[in-house]
Amino acid sequence: MPPDPAIDSRNITHGREIPSEGYSDQPYVVINDDGSWLCVMTTGQGHEGAPGQHVVTTRSTDQGKTWSDPVDVEPAGGPEASYAVLLKVPGGRIYCFYNHNTDNLREVIADDPPYKGGKCRRVDSQGYFVFKFSDDGGRTWSDQRTVVPIREMDIDRKNAYEGKVRFFWNVGRPFIHDGAAFVSVHKVGGFGEGFFTRSEGVLLKSENILTESDPEKITWQTLPDGDAGLRAPSGGGPIAEEQMSDGSFYCVYRTIDGHPACAYSRDGGHTWTEPQYKRYADGRVMRHPRAANFAWRCQNGKFLYWFHNHGGNWYEDRNPVWLCGGVEADTPDGKVIEWSQPEIVLYDDDPFVRMSYPDLIEDAGRYFLTETQKDIARVHEIDPVLLEGLWNQFDNKAVASDGLVLDLAPVPEDAPMPKLPDFVTRDAKRMDYGTKDLRPGFALDLWIRFDSLDPNQIILDSRSENGQGICLQTATRGTVEIILNDGRTANRWDCDPGMLNAGTLHHIAVIIDGGPKIILFLIDGKLCDGGEHRQFGWGRYSPNLRHAKGADTLRVGANLEGEVKRLRIYDRAIRTSEAVGNYQAGV
Repeated sequence: MPPDPAIDSRNITHGREIPSEGYSDQPYVVINDDGSWLCVMTTGQGHEGAPGQHVVTTRSTDQGKTWSDPVDVEPAGGPEASYAVLLKVPGGRIYCFYNHNTDNLREVIADDPPYKGGKCRRVDSQGYFVFKFSDDGGRTWSDQRTVVPIREMDIDRKNAYEGKVRFFWNVGRPFIHDGAAFVSVHKVGGFGEGFFTRSEGVLLKSENILTESDPEKITWQTLPDGDAGLRAPSGGGPIAEEQMSDGSFYCVYRTIDGHPACAYSRDGGHTWTEPQYKRYADGRVMRHPRAANFAWRCQNGKFLYWFHNHGGNWYEDRNPVWLCGGVEADTPDGKVIEWSQPEIVLYDDDPFVRMSYPDLIEDAGRYFLTETQKDIARVHEIDPVLLEGLWNQFDNKAVASDGLVLDLAPVPEDAPMPKLPDFVTRDAKRMDYGTKDLRPGFALDLWIRFDSLDPNQIILDSRSENGQGICLQTATRGTVEIILNDGRTANRWDCDPGMLNAGTLHHIAVIIDGGPKIILFLIDGKLCDGGEHRQFGWGRYSPNLRHAKGADTLRVGANLEGEVKRLRIYDRAIRTSEAVGNYQAGV
């Protein structure tokens, strides 16, 4: 049976569920020496931070298709155990690091407001950083729990307990470099508006954990040197967390400034470059809300970056998920990572669903992502074509041909309008004959010169007398907007301001992605992300839009002050990387 075109593997509901007790967080995976996967997770029967929150592991022998029953690392009846990560060392032993509320505090001092009476009764982000170990691939865990000593810093001394109680958590994947192991920890300064009021990241280095079997003899050093961890860039907000370092010691973390931050260490984590806001290879600052963002080094030496691609400063809008591809480049100061334009990799139909806390798994040449929306954790196989497109984006000068249904140069005033796909239809298999979402899309790709950017210049128009069809026209603020109309509903979105100039030849790609129902604009190979003008550079259209079909004739440049030099139409949503390739191929 052929695959159902309405099934989009990027939709998280098509992933494979990882078992939990209800609440599920940070599903991180290591591959055992026998090839099985071991996933660690923070879980519980209540909401995040509720009593009974604890750490479990589960195994899969078929790349995440099925999982064993969860095994307790810490029991649900004990003090809160949370935010675990795994480290596998030579010989196969696996260490599990996590927060543990060993003293069983039931409240901690917090700001009033927002915490009534100045007491926070969520106690999963304080206590002791501890580990247990397994020598049988995660089937069982040691009874012994060992505390990892963490050097006191200024942020600890300035908390409400002057450091006698430590606030912290962890989300970064441990790594091994030059014979030592490194585990990240995010120190927290206090609790208040937004939960954490201040945080910064450190690395814990062990030079003997790879060879020492006695946990009491394992040594630890807190990095970086000095009295402060990694913080947000100068002038930014006080939140700096989610450090993810790899063998090249590249670190990325969230802020509350609408941008992710990053830094490099050239001396094994002792010192770091001045933190900067993360940028694309073209120099534009990336945009990201107060959410986990992760950089991974892949086995091919290239990188992937998970983020949410908009300028929020709160915990919302973690849907969809975007990936960038990274490649190393030489500079006078050492190697840096250059980042591609992003692609949507995962989404949920409900925009309020928030997926986060992922892990990347490479196994037998295949790529998988885990994620959680705090209720269901899943594993997803990622299309290698999408990944290769990201990594090859910088050198791509090929014009996408798959789905190309119109290619005009020169472009006449009138052309036959190709048939665009239906977005939704009636589902005859349903008893109520309700909606079947077909999840297709289409794309417009053109080279154009504007003599003026005055609004209401029609570039492309396939609308019929009742308004059905598509229209691409200039809008206010010197932008170009697309209008989609099925005779029942109209949808519109425009590119970011400041990206178009009169008298300049521009490449414009408009992608209507029928999976997440998102409109994307790329101008001269740059994906619109809102810039300094708005939180979102990409917009959602109605899931009830049935189609964008209009007249049989496409009218080009009816009142345009300028010229359309080339026009391509695709009956599918081309990928960002393909649109970049079209731009780099030239007119």
